[in-house]
Amino acid sequence: MAKKRCEKKFNAILLRSIDEAFLTLGENAKSSLYFHLETKFAISKQNIPDRVGDFSDALEQIFGLAARHLEILIMKCLNEKIKCTYEWAGPKWLVPDLTFEKYVKLLELWCEEPGEAWQLEVTIDARKRQEQQAQ
Repeated sequence: MAKKRCEKKFNAILLRSIDEAFLTLGENAKSSLYFHLETKFAISKQNIPDRVGDFSDALEQIFGLAARHLEILIMKCLNEKIKCTYEWAGPKWLVPDLTFEKYVKLLELWCEEPGEAWQLEVTIDARKRQEQQAQ
């Protein structure tokens, strides 16, 4: 029962974070985005927490690569509301493959057990490592 309550609370925080990020584009744009998500992609506002991957894909179809900027803004809003702290302990040249969907899932898990220390393992293949080091 407590897990369900935590999930509802997290979903409400996620939706508020999305609202705030969309609002930076203006009230009309925010309303249009929700309308477009529902009519073209069949993603209602209330279903976004259960369909984060589809939501992310829809944003990319709407905005192209600029969707990443909106997702980062949503992540920042979400992080401020949850007050999750994290520290990157890896080498500076290593860029973790942390998508919007993975980030939201990790914060949801953190909300379920906020007192626990989490360690994430980031993997990278040898070719990507060489490409990153060459840059």
